Amino acid sequence: MTPCIDTLKKRNISHTIYKYKHDPKSKSYGIEAVEMLGLDENRVFKTLVISADEQLAVAIVPVSSKLNFKLFAKAIGAKKVEMAEVSKVENSTGYILGGVSPIRQKNKLKTFIDSSAKMLDTIFVSAGRRGLEVELKPDDLAEAVDGIFVELC
Repeated sequence: MTPCIDTLKKRNISHTIYKYKHDPKSKSYGIEAVEMLGLDENRVFKTLVISADEQLAVAIVPVSSKLNFKLFAKAIGAKKVEMAEVSKVENSTGYILGGVSPIRQKNKLKTFIDSSAKMLDTIFVSAGRRGLEVELKPDDLAEAVDGIFVELC
C-alpha cells in the first residue's frame, strides 16, 4: 500500500487506516483530514520537515497548533531553523507534500514529536498519501520513527 503501512504491518504495530477523497483545491492537508474524517484537530498531527542548520529533521505537531521554531531549535541544538524547501522534503522523504508520513521515510531523519501527543490514547498521522491517515498510539509512533517527545508548540 504505502511504505508507512507496510512498515506498521511488518512490525506488528497496531493501527487503523482511514481513507477519504482528497480535494486538490484544499489549502491545508491536515485540516482537510480533520474535516473529511470528522476528527478532533488536536488528535491529527502534521509531519513537518525542517531545515536545522542546513540538516533536515522532522517535527510532528497537532494540526491545531503551530510549530514554535525556537523550541524546535532548542530541541535539536540548532541556531537556524526554517521550513525545508518542497523539493528537499520530497527527495528526502520519498513522499509528496500533503502525504508526508513520518513513518519509513526514504532517508531516516531525526524526529521530534510534540509532547501533547503523550496525553492522548491515539493520534492520526499521514499514512503516506494524500487522503490516507493512520491512527496509532503515540508511543508506537515514537517507536516506529525513533522519535523523541518534546514541547514543540
